Amino acid sequence: MTKIEAEQRILKLRKLIDEYRYHYHVLDESIMSEAAADSLKHELSELEKQYPELITPDSPTQRVAGRPLDKFEKVKHKERMISLSDVFFEDELCEWDNSNTKLVGPVQEYFTDIKMDGLACALHYEGGSLEKAVTRGDGMIGEDVTMNVRTIENVPLKIDAPGHVEVRGEIVIFKRDFEELNQKQQKRGEKPFANPRNLAAGSIRQLDPRIAASRRLRFMAYDLVEPNLAKHSEAYAWLKQMGFRTSGEDRVFKSLGDVIQEIQRLETSRQDLPFNTDGMVIKINDRAVYQKLGIVGKTPRGAVAYKYPAEESSTRVRDIVISIGRTGAATPVAILDPVVVAGSTVRHASLHNADEIARLDVRIGDTVIIYKAGDIIPQIKEVLVSLRPENAKAFDYEEALRSQYPELEFERPTGEVVYRVKGEDSKLILKRAIEYYASKPALNIEGLGEKNVAALIDAGLVRSIADLYRLRPEKIAMLGRFAKLSARKIVQAIEESKHPPLAKFIAALGIRHVGTQTAATLAQGFTSIEKLQEASEDELLKLPDIGQIVAESILAWFADEDNAKLLRELKELGVEPQFIDQATLPLAGQSYIISGTLDNMGREEAEERLRALGATVTSSVTKTTTALIVGLKPGKSKLEKAAKLGIPLLDESGFQNLLKS
Repeated sequence: MTKIEAEQRILKLRKLIDEYRYHYHVLDESIMSEAAADSLKHELSELEKQYPELITPDSPTQRVAGRPLDKFEKVKHKERMISLSDVFFEDELCEWDNSNTKLVGPVQEYFTDIKMDGLACALHYEGGSLEKAVTRGDGMIGEDVTMNVRTIENVPLKIDAPGHVEVRGEIVIFKRDFEELNQKQQKRGEKPFANPRNLAAGSIRQLDPRIAASRRLRFMAYDLVEPNLAKHSEAYAWLKQMGFRTSGEDRVFKSLGDVIQEIQRLETSRQDLPFNTDGMVIKINDRAVYQKLGIVGKTPRGAVAYKYPAEESSTRVRDIVISIGRTGAATPVAILDPVVVAGSTVRHASLHNADEIARLDVRIGDTVIIYKAGDIIPQIKEVLVSLRPENAKAFDYEEALRSQYPELEFERPTGEVVYRVKGEDSKLILKRAIEYYASKPALNIEGLGEKNVAALIDAGLVRSIADLYRLRPEKIAMLGRFAKLSARKIVQAIEESKHPPLAKFIAALGIRHVGTQTAATLAQGFTSIEKLQEASEDELLKLPDIGQIVAESILAWFADEDNAKLLRELKELGVEPQFIDQATLPLAGQSYIISGTLDNMGREEAEERLRALGATVTSSVTKTTTALIVGLKPGKSKLEKAAKLGIPLLDESGFQNLLKS
């Protein structure tokens, strides 16, 4: 991305983030999830790191979010209420630690606590009595919400401490209380609340304290500003002694490695906590060192917030390709800039059908919010239209079908939302897929010829490729066409196909434009089906003979939900392709072409024998061709080009000697 492009992107991101922040922190309403907003803020932060000269004082990265509402008295904080920098990966956490070590030396102790999702608030006590409660606001000026906070039952109205005390914390609603409140809303026929955080913030900002009193709010302390004790852990102990509730998840660690283990522990256990959380706070425990490190912009150097993998994130649509499934249905798939969602890297999202594309108005180049629940293929939640590039065009579905599948015809049956291949039915497509899966160029499963495959499918014993591995001899023998012995042989042959060479397995999947040679190239390039499944378009295009059309076809196949399910089922059934390193084979790095008819073997077998020895088999003569294998009635053009380029010729005898050597 050039500096000009970065500047344009930064301006758009700032505008959208500011709009989100205003709605979220001032109006108590969300225009997108916090996880998606975090993703946009992270992108902005990374761009500003790349181009620091583009940072301005009004950037969202340089100030705390939100402005105080006019309906409450404004109060200036004695000490600014800061927010923390976010990190999303362990290496970013290590960078934070290394930066601090360079400034103050090795850290002796780390203090950690869960990051609660609520409304930040500062409680001020004078002579032991609660005098004032102030929201964060913009960090410098907040809102006086004392009357509402006094209704929160777990806020001490009096503490055993002289002088001025300032305690900071989050006002939250526990998950079980939130569910009960929504049940009451629904019984009254009223709209349910969106989420606990917004409800807590909205409750505190009501003019009538009785509303706050009815919402089961809780104050969870996380910091002690005054008195200023020596360590954060000591401050927590003091807070608990004074009767303040904390998360109960605070810990002290001697090493960053132990901190990382705690991050991992909380990632699995946080769902059981009574309140919502999206991360963990890590601080240098020694408050003198913490304060010595100071503040950069709006964030302290001595603390950081580790954010757990979000269920949502923002990314950009690089392309939209269409996959033809086993039923003949044409399913559109968005190819995305890789982004981590729910702990895994996402590269594509299902768009379902043409109507869904029109509803979302998603276009190539758009910035979108994607979400992922469980193991399903990620989906696009919405398009951030304000970030749309000027040259983005509406997606023409029928034109895309014509350009991506020029030899096929499609129709959209009346009353359906899906385009299908014209003149094909799902059984016929399945028969062809399984015939090819079992054929010699693929897994070479003996006994699964055209007629036997048709019999198994017509009888309902096989509804997918995975069903082959569920077949039992007794079920097959019941069809009448099969004797007990032949039924056992078929099942045995299928069982023996569970550990095929990776290249043959890739070919067997029947990915459009991926023949045996391309499958061999993919196997050599990625070494496992899992790595190929996660491949990006750029990674595919780096391989020899993989062009844009082939790359898009591969991406579309692996993005199809049916295909993803098939691969999971095959793995569960014990199908484990084996990678064979071609570089170790006798003919590695050599390239051959066969022209004409051979006496001793068919063309497919000859090509397979060459590939098994590590050679590449192509269809045209080039200067990199090792030799042209000549049978009966070879192609005249191939002979002429070989002669022109000085490519050696091998007759059938020479070919046999090559195989033996």
